[in-house]
Amino acid sequence: MHCSTPDEPSLYTVKAVFILDNDGNRLLSKYYDPELYPTMKDQKNFESNVFSKTHKADNEIAFLEGMTIVYKSSIDLFFYVVGSAQENELMLMSVLNCLFDSLSHILRKNVERRCLLDNMEGVFLVVDEIIDGGVILESDPQQVLQKVNYRHMSEPAYGFVLFDYITGNLEAQTDRSQLL
Repeated sequence: MHCSTPDEPSLYTVKAVFILDNDGNRLLSKYYDPELYPTMKDQKNFESNVFSKTHKADNEIAFLEGMTIVYKSSIDLFFYVVGSAQENELMLMSVLNCLFDSLSHILRKNVERRCLLDNMEGVFLVVDEIIDGGVILESDPQQVLQKVNYRHMSEPAYGFVLFDYITGNLEAQTDRSQLL
């Protein structure tokens, strides 16, 4: 069995992703390393420390508690991508930019708290398309949007087809199958 050393690169590049509002309150968080901050309290303490260090800073990167953190703010939101101390900042930044650009498109450039909260389902889909279990799957916003839009377009369509089938509405069934 091969054990990796801390300096060795890993596929699991992202330790956490979270979005906070301008008061430091959590709107979304995903932690991919269960040993890093195992409890909700640990996670919120970490997020609070990160927020207090970054919310007034004009940088894009921070080092805190042995972690590399890249971040970006927009109106009343703060976006964070966290990796280990050895992680490549450019890789983390590409994830952050992909997340921000994808959400900006989904939210029609209204990257602010209210719009984000109104579209949480889409936000989670975007995060899941970019990162899976800490592994970066995609860093191209166009690819992410294609996959997310595909899901958004196809899921309701099947629901309508089933509804039309149950209710016996054969015309709508035919019309929608032509769209698919």
